[in-house]
Amino acid sequence: MIIEKLIGKLKNDPDYKWESSYLARDIVSVIWVRFFQIIRGLFLKPFLKKSSGLLFVGTRVKVRHGYQLTAEKNLILDDNVSINALSVNGIKLGHHVSIARDSILFCTGVIAQKGTGITIGDRTGIGARAFLAGQGGITIGNDVITGPNIQVFSENHNFSDTSLTIKEQGVTKQPVVIGNNCWLGGGVTILAGVTIGDGCVIASGAVVTKSIPANSIVAGVPAKVIKIRGEI
Repeated sequence: MIIEKLIGKLKNDPDYKWESSYLARDIVSVIWVRFFQIIRGLFLKPFLKKSSGLLFVGTRVKVRHGYQLTAEKNLILDDNVSINALSVNGIKLGHHVSIARDSILFCTGVIAQKGTGITIGDRTGIGARAFLAGQGGITIGNDVITGPNIQVFSENHNFSDTSLTIKEQGVTKQPVVIGNNCWLGGGVTILAGVTIGDGCVIASGAVVTKSIPANSIVAGVPAKVIKIRGEI
């Protein structure tokens, strides 16, 4: 099918195949939505630092400080995505990245404390209603998939001094790193300072408070390693 081949070409995947059959009406509906996403993308492109290939933009997408946003080929920003790229390093999105609907990406919380930024690697898909707070820096690798409602924090409020309000004590920024080829289930929370190795699987609802070695399967609150992939 022509559409199937076109998608494979856009994804740079000559072996790309649909696993299900679709009615002509289904195809027309998908093309209709994508067509208008491309049109909206054309209006957004001039306001970005860089955008290669096609840019698919859903309805009610908000991008602030787009001059600090770099997007490689074929970025998808679904409906209601909100991005604020104000930061030291900006936001850098690799090839074939998709950000699902209602997701929020921002890098600076309090304007007096400029944040670090967010980097997302090639072919990574961020699920619906994600919350990525890049004040201390977030780096997500290639081929990462996430379920809905994930939360990634890279900043914590200080609170040890009881003579001051928590608000007066400032913050501590710590980067979060998520390796390549990871799967984060729905509702996963990752706290500041955590590094997740390549190939990890994080169970739905887990709260990751400590760094995780490569190929770990983790679950729980707080999250613990329950198995290593490939081991019997």
